[in-house]
Amino acid sequence: MSDGTTEITAQDTAEDTANGTADGTARSGGPRATARRVAGLLAAHRAAAALIVGLGLVATATNLLGPVLLGRATDLVAAGLIGRSVGPDTTKEQVVAGLRASGDETLAQVAGTVDFTPGAGVDMAALAAVLTVAAVLFVGSALLARWQGRVVARVVQRILLDLRERLARKISRMPLAELDRTPRGDLLSRVTNDVDNLQQSLQLAVGQLFVTVANVVGVVVVMAVLSPTLAAVVVVAVPVAAVLAARAARRAQPRFAELWQATGAVTTHVEQAYGGHALVSSMRRQQAVAEEFDRHNRALREAERRAQAVTGTIEPSTRFVTDLAYVLVVVVGALQVTAGAMTIGGVQAFTQLVMIFSRPVVSLAGFSAQIQSGLASAERVFALLDAPEQSADPVDPARPATVRGLVEFDRVGFRYRPDTPLIEDLSLRVEPGCTVAVVGATGAGKTTLGNLLLRFHEPHAGRVLLDGVDVATMARDELRRMIGVVPQEPWLFGGTIAENIAYGRPDASREEVVAAARATCVDEMVRRLPDGYDTVVDVDRPGVSAGERQLITLARAYLSDPAVLLLDEATSSIDTRTEVLVQEAMAAVRRGRTGFVIAHRLSTVRAADLIVVMDAGRILERGSHAELLARGGAYARLHAAGTTADDASGVLPAAAGVDSGQGDGAQIRTP
Repeated sequence: MSDGTTEITAQDTAEDTANGTADGTARSGGPRATARRVAGLLAAHRAAAALIVGLGLVATATNLLGPVLLGRATDLVAAGLIGRSVGPDTTKEQVVAGLRASGDETLAQVAGTVDFTPGAGVDMAALAAVLTVAAVLFVGSALLARWQGRVVARVVQRILLDLRERLARKISRMPLAELDRTPRGDLLSRVTNDVDNLQQSLQLAVGQLFVTVANVVGVVVVMAVLSPTLAAVVVVAVPVAAVLAARAARRAQPRFAELWQATGAVTTHVEQAYGGHALVSSMRRQQAVAEEFDRHNRALREAERRAQAVTGTIEPSTRFVTDLAYVLVVVVGALQVTAGAMTIGGVQAFTQLVMIFSRPVVSLAGFSAQIQSGLASAERVFALLDAPEQSADPVDPARPATVRGLVEFDRVGFRYRPDTPLIEDLSLRVEPGCTVAVVGATGAGKTTLGNLLLRFHEPHAGRVLLDGVDVATMARDELRRMIGVVPQEPWLFGGTIAENIAYGRPDASREEVVAAARATCVDEMVRRLPDGYDTVVDVDRPGVSAGERQLITLARAYLSDPAVLLLDEATSSIDTRTEVLVQEAMAAVRRGRTGFVIAHRLSTVRAADLIVVMDAGRILERGSHAELLARGGAYARLHAAGTTADDASGVLPAAAGVDSGQGDGAQIRTP
């Protein structure tokens, strides 16, 4: 693409799942395979990568010429000082011979390496020219480095933008069961903490790793030209430092994997504790929550300690090796000068080059720790990208000829795990415009019916049909456009109340929003607020009561005008007046539509056209409120016990009959 970003295509989807395993972990093959995948993120930015490399090479060359020029300037000053101290009628050879004759052989060797003119002082013109060129090179190197840094930042930000988009799209393609198995805090940690950590590693790898290696190679070449003997002393430090860094890096990667997993656990705990703060306080569980946080926090601290114990030795060990090399260069260089093999400026240039050499060598050692941390984060990010996905929509999706709201479950079976069936051989037909209330203990499979209709899950047996069309042959977006959902926990998104009501229909006019609010008893409540429909609500601090949130979600469903309504009855306590309003709003939303009510309170199901009693994934009874009471079966016992629908497990008999759902009547078939 022309802007350098990576286009998200079907090929990305295939690549995201090709390396997945059944449990959603990355089939990475270890740090090397992960590193190859990270390098693959640069594939769409080859031109920018080439520019980064080119700028790095030029900046390295200019950086290395600086010490050589400063060494030349030192030689010019030394030549001027020596030349000014002897008479103009004396030759250089005579000065050297006189020093030897006086027994000062060392000084004679030094003077012999200096190209001085007797009687002449410092050549200021030559010195100014050398220093000017050096200054230009230093300034140019800094400008090139700044340019390179900006290019690196732009490339890395584009890579991370693309990666976050892929993660967002991936999460939207993951099946509901897979998301349910993943702690939300850990998911957030992968999308935020791990991606941010990977960003730091990419900036190092793209922006500095190549330049650092080029610096090391370039310094060694220049040093070899100046003095092969001193270069050999310095080069010995490279394999020693590399061995130390490599050994530590191999031990660091699993430590960083533990560290980021512990970070995800802390994020999960904080998210859960903060989200349920009111419950924690009301149940007086603050101390227990604090103790659990301390446990996770101590585990994170221990993971950080183990990672630091490995990586903390890399830079000091490498610095010791390079500092030792520097000392040896000074000593050997002084001996080279006294032997007449090098000039003073040459030794000065060499010591500066050693300093330039030591910085990248130490940096490379430090990079290894950050890069290993980044690889650990990348592996967690790729594991998410490799997680299983929901099945693709049909190439040529079907659509009902007329959308009326006829819903049929035809001998449906479903299981989360192969050895644990949740729903077995379930058949149910709901005529258009009818309301069915589904009653049963927690875990009976009530909510799963709605998830199967919405294709959040796919049945392992049988079919789910909408107006005679198997929903498995329909496009998910088209199917869900026909079905309105009111979740058990009313969820408000960050924005205004009007935007929340229009969430399913963002193109709705304000008049349509207000009409939906009036139909669902929301308008009066909203008009009491200072900003009315423009009142801003937030996910964590909604600013409205639980009952008012329920009313807003009902208005949202009403405005979307679905043919089928899935209403998972809220369990939160609300005041009597608000409950009356909620019941009126529920009736308004269901009117003229096929309705599924996942009932948690028996008092809300009496007006349903059909009541279905479920237990262990099977239908025990079906019929109207009056019919089921007259039958004296499971529903009648629940009603007589006065318990909630969710507490039905203590009332429903283990050997209750099972309604086959076949035939015309509500026949009971004994097992």
